[in-house]
Amino acid sequence: MRTIHAHLRRAGWGFVAAAIALAPQVRASAGGFGRFTSTDVLLVVAPHPDDETLCCAGAIQRARAAGARVAIVWITSGDAFELDAHVVEHRLFTGTQGLLELAGLRMQEAARAAELLRVAPAERFFLGYPDGGIAHLLAENHDLPYRSPHTGAAAVPYAGAFLPGAAYTGASLEQNLRAVIDRVQPTWVLAPTPLDVHEDHHATGMLVIHTMERLGHLDRVRYWIVHGGIGWPWPRGLNPEEALVPPPLARALPWQDFPLLPAERDQKASAIRMYETQMRLTSSFMLAFVKRNEIYSSAPLADVPAEQDNGQKLPP
Repeated sequence: MRTIHAHLRRAGWGFVAAAIALAPQVRASAGGFGRFTSTDVLLVVAPHPDDETLCCAGAIQRARAAGARVAIVWITSGDAFELDAHVVEHRLFTGTQGLLELAGLRMQEAARAAELLRVAPAERFFLGYPDGGIAHLLAENHDLPYRSPHTGAAAVPYAGAFLPGAAYTGASLEQNLRAVIDRVQPTWVLAPTPLDVHEDHHATGMLVIHTMERLGHLDRVRYWIVHGGIGWPWPRGLNPEEALVPPPLARALPWQDFPLLPAERDQKASAIRMYETQMRLTSSFMLAFVKRNEIYSSAPLADVPAEQDNGQKLPP
């Protein structure tokens, strides 16, 4: 049986190598991504609270303006950012309870950002899996529960999660994501490319590729990147008139330029500022995603064939 677990085990933790193993089955369809209508359903898959806004706030706004449904699924609740917990709690040492409380705050911030972007409460799904542990779930902990070294939890500890108490296993994570997709029935899915250098991000990209491939809808996925290597995106800080260009490590992907209207940029900046816990430490990085465009790729890797809509620029 072909599973993510098997792909990663054969690749020896080489996530990008595993993605390449999948590449022959990945094909991007020529279509109208970005030209949303009221019949579209956009699903954003975010590894952590704030990723959905950094990558995709413009596309979310455009879809909602067209009358499309938008849903967001957060794979983790960001409960491994210990330095952030120190700052939020104003103390040098924080324990597992402090990190659980940080995750609660980040989930509240995500809800506020989603509200600002007009994503309905019923379309917000927090899975609650371990921050910093997604790669483990898709490999050696596919069937055996993983215990987070940050929170001490071996199952979803959040009452507001999609399935509280779900075991921290890859099998449970796959089932939960599949259940969200079955409920939402997306016409478009936005997910991180496996080239993203953050471990949770490229593992999430692999998870989405695997899931959508099994559903026969891999052509509905468009890929984004948040962690593109040291110094990216540049310039740092709020520069809404600058262009967001692909990072060097992913420059060969078939990126599609998605221009944003000034009002969409302003709303994106406002949504990012909802993440007060994150802004205290990483405001320059986060606001650097408020540019005059967003970028999406129709293929997860450079050697995956893409079709007619690649590299096109959509009207704002």
